[in-house]
Amino acid sequence: MKNLVALIALFIPVLVLRAQEPLPKALTFEEAVNIALRNSVTLNQQRNQLEINQIQKSAAIASMAPSISANLFAQQFNGNSFDQQQGQVVNGVRDAVRGNISANLTLFNGFNQLNTLKQNNNLLEAQSYNVKRTQEDIINTVSIQYLQVLLDEELLKIARENYESQNAQYNQVKEQVALGARSPVDEYNQLSLAKGAELRMLQAETTLNNDKAILTQTLLIDPFEEYQVVKPNWDIGLITGHAITLEEMYNTAKENRGDFIRAERNETAARFGVAATRGGLTPTLSAFFDYGSAYNFIRDVPDSVLAQNPSLNRPFEDQFGSDNRYKTYGLNLSIPILNGLQSRTRLVQNKVAYENARINTRNVEVTLKADVLRTSRNFDLAKRSYTVSQTQAEAAEVAFQFESERYNLGVTNFVDFAQANRAMVQAQTDRAQAEYRLLFQKILLEYAMGTLKVEGLQQ
Repeated sequence: MKNLVALIALFIPVLVLRAQEPLPKALTFEEAVNIALRNSVTLNQQRNQLEINQIQKSAAIASMAPSISANLFAQQFNGNSFDQQQGQVVNGVRDAVRGNISANLTLFNGFNQLNTLKQNNNLLEAQSYNVKRTQEDIINTVSIQYLQVLLDEELLKIARENYESQNAQYNQVKEQVALGARSPVDEYNQLSLAKGAELRMLQAETTLNNDKAILTQTLLIDPFEEYQVVKPNWDIGLITGHAITLEEMYNTAKENRGDFIRAERNETAARFGVAATRGGLTPTLSAFFDYGSAYNFIRDVPDSVLAQNPSLNRPFEDQFGSDNRYKTYGLNLSIPILNGLQSRTRLVQNKVAYENARINTRNVEVTLKADVLRTSRNFDLAKRSYTVSQTQAEAAEVAFQFESERYNLGVTNFVDFAQANRAMVQAQTDRAQAEYRLLFQKILLEYAMGTLKVEGLQQ
């Protein structure tokens, strides 16, 4: 009795400590996706680039308006200088202040500004679709990694159950050998089978730890923070019943795939870039307007001179407000003749960029078709594999039960028993893989079609 009380007293602190240990944080699939979208370095960089494209478009629009500037000059002359107030050259120290407002408006430059605006508008749209596709890339990556962790946990569960079963079988055989009911070789054979199951369990745990670390790195969360992934509560029957034709998938992908639409917009932007560069080879006609005034003050002028010539240093408001005001306006025609072939070089460069954009668009379209075809066929195969794996697992489990009973009765040998065990474990593994792959097939379908959204993750 005393020993029992001492044993209970020994285990109570341990139980209390375990109760105080924080439970692993439950991480749902939706939470994982939102965390990845919030923390992704690539996505945040693409969003920053979108801001740059937006300001470039605004600048292209603003460039079509007149350019206006205000200028103010203050200077001092010591020696001979022209005094605008007197209209003659004076010798001495003269202070001068000038101010003006200038405006310039391009009337025609080979539609350079218009094509530049269209180019920047298409670049902005291309970048917005790039952000959209980057979001889908992140969701797809998290889906694959999250699926792998879920699968690893399921495989670890299968391996642990198999180990516990084999270890219990080993203890039973060991007792039978001690009683003389079995040969010692059966004990060693079963021990080898149990240790093999334990090794596979440890390997499965190692794989789980590695894949959880990869998911942690993708989410950019604290690696020391423990978490437990949660299996999505999705109806696999609805996923299995989901049907869409290959042609529908292809048409939907062409309308929604961010990478394809981005390639088209980049191609269009490159075409307008060529047109804008051609505008630099044409004459430029612009209108200008300038309005300003000036003030002059000659230092060290005797009062007798000022008395004889009162207009020599007139007040600031008279000079700047009325006497020295001026307006100039007109047209300016600039004809490019020779600039070291700089315009021609830019034109050739933009033409090459346009051709490369066209090649890239064709490449992305082929990739889109391949993705749609592969995903569609994989979805059909995943449904068939899931059905086959269920039948296989059920048959293997029944076969192992019968073989276990025969082995315990001494009717069959150890080789047949071990083979039945391996077949059952493999069938359970295949069923788990088929189930989780089918579970995420709808995400893969939407990713291939470019319709993958955070709001659509709840199925």
